[in-house]
Amino acid sequence: MFQDKTMVCRDCGNSFVFSASEQEFYAEKGFTNEPGRCPQCRAERKQRNASSRGSQAPRKLYTAVCADCHATTQVPFQPSGDRPVYCRDCYAQHRNQN
Repeated sequence: MFQDKTMVCRDCGNSFVFSASEQEFYAEKGFTNEPGRCPQCRAERKQRNASSRGSQAPRKLYTAVCADCHATTQVPFQPSGDRPVYCRDCYAQHRNQN
């Protein structure tokens, strides 16, 4: 069972929460290291690395409402309306049920 952890970002020094759902996601993907940077610093670093490689434009995200918890979330595809869209936490729950 995973529990939320408070961690300190190695770049900015601010505290951030490594949530239980994020820990579960890391475990599912086989990641062995915990994040050393807060989400904002990770995004900034990713953006810097992408622009230094001359990569494509950043992925377009679409706003959607989770079919389970009704939270607003962002997804990397345009929802068509004929299938449910889930936030990360609800998607993980559905995935574990199958």
